[in-house]
Amino acid sequence: MNHKSGYAAIIGLPNSGKSTLLNALLGQKLSIVTNKPQTTRKMILGILSEPGYQIIFLDTPGIIKPGYLLQEKMMEAVNLAVRDSDVILLIIDLATDPGAEKSFQNEQILRIRESRMPVILLLNKIDLLEQDQVKTVISKLENSEKFKTIIPISASRGINIGEVLNSLISNLPEHPKYYPDDIIADETERFFVSEIIREKIFEQYQEEIPYSTEVAVVEFKEREENKNFISAEIIVEKESQKGIIIGKNGNAIKKIGEAARQSIEEFLHHPVFLELRVKVRNKWRSDEKSLRDFGYSQRKE
Repeated sequence: MNHKSGYAAIIGLPNSGKSTLLNALLGQKLSIVTNKPQTTRKMILGILSEPGYQIIFLDTPGIIKPGYLLQEKMMEAVNLAVRDSDVILLIIDLATDPGAEKSFQNEQILRIRESRMPVILLLNKIDLLEQDQVKTVISKLENSEKFKTIIPISASRGINIGEVLNSLISNLPEHPKYYPDDIIADETERFFVSEIIREKIFEQYQEEIPYSTEVAVVEFKEREENKNFISAEIIVEKESQKGIIIGKNGNAIKKIGEAARQSIEEFLHHPVFLELRVKVRNKWRSDEKSLRDFGYSQRKE
């Protein structure tokens, strides 16, 4: 029996719903999701294995014009995902992004549209629009003949997710499985724990604080009969940010810790004792060594 396997990159502008889409396609939460742009910083690999096919999804940071070294690394992750994929899922926020239609003129999106790779265009958040609006946009885009297919979806509500899967499968090459059936990601539990903590920081703080923050898990002890012990460092760029993260009498960091602990326990299916500390690493977002330490170096074969 012929078997299909391949890589599908999820590409789009910030806050277009890429991570929400990945979670919907996998049927479980793998990528963190917040209402702030640039929540995703690294490429997240999620694997869907079913009889007859295997899809390796690559969730990527939102496409931006880099302003500092960390953002350059984020765009390297986007380029790597595009390069390594068999199919592109280009997702556009049709409802809440006033510049959605102009995004088709984005330099990187234009390159993707002009490539020979199959590009499936997903018009997201259609649950917030009138049907006539959606039909008008689809009709206009179909005339461009740059997309393999155009599918209106709502990633958050699961609308037309099955249609997305069917379109992906039809565009996958025949190939044996790349991963065993029981593998759903190629990152460690430590990585996902650090992402969950970072998600809670994004949810709790506004403006610059979330973007100046990184999380590193420094100790992870699994205990079958007791709570797993996890010690993590929240890295900030300035002493003033350290005080904000900790809060008066430590109340702010306690709030982060409690929210993170609950989500980590849901993810690991095991009780957890979570210890959080805050450290200052000056200008880490523009420092090559710091970014390498935090896992932002990309392959460049």
